[in-house]
Amino acid sequence: MSEPFHFYTQAHLVRLLGMKAKNPVELLEGIRTVPVSSIYYHTHRFLQQHHYLSPEPPNDFAYWLTSILGMQEWGEAVASVDVIQYRDLEHLRSRLEAVLSGYLAKGGYLAQAPEGHEFHFVSCVTVITPTPYIAHDAAQFLEALRRVSINSIYFHVFEARLRLKNNGNDFTLWFQGLGKEKLAAELSRLDPYTITLEGLRKKIIKLVSRYA
Repeated sequence: MSEPFHFYTQAHLVRLLGMKAKNPVELLEGIRTVPVSSIYYHTHRFLQQHHYLSPEPPNDFAYWLTSILGMQEWGEAVASVDVIQYRDLEHLRSRLEAVLSGYLAKGGYLAQAPEGHEFHFVSCVTVITPTPYIAHDAAQFLEALRRVSINSIYFHVFEARLRLKNNGNDFTLWFQGLGKEKLAAELSRLDPYTITLEGLRKKIIKLVSRYA
């Protein structure tokens, strides 16, 4: 018999690293040296903080290059890095480094940020806490899913991809354990990056209601 599903939630404790960049060279150096949690913060945080408002996750590095330095081509190149495809954040760091290094190698004018508009590197610590919701079967799962916050959904779907280092999520694994393979397959095919978190909740509820 499968173990019950325990719903967890998460929050990020954010802190400034005391590092800043005023031009692309310093941005690259920062990306190379900051802890991986900073890479996560500047590329993934928007999904949790604002995903209920917009399904488009921005990239802090690309935004700064484009909007503050006015380096449109550079910003577009960094924005083109599909951060959500990376299950290993060190690989994502390497890709960002490669893109910036490629543009630096071309030479040319490097803009300087106006005073007060430097890029400030930020890190975060993820705090995971249990919720009071536990499901022993699909009916209890549905009831809990209707009640948990979007932070809990984010943890079990988005964070799970980084923890599991694949395209699965905690919900998929649990339903596989219950022997509900068709439902698990449908859940694994959901693209959570194209809809809001509330929209994702509705889609999961619909699927579970249909198959369970």
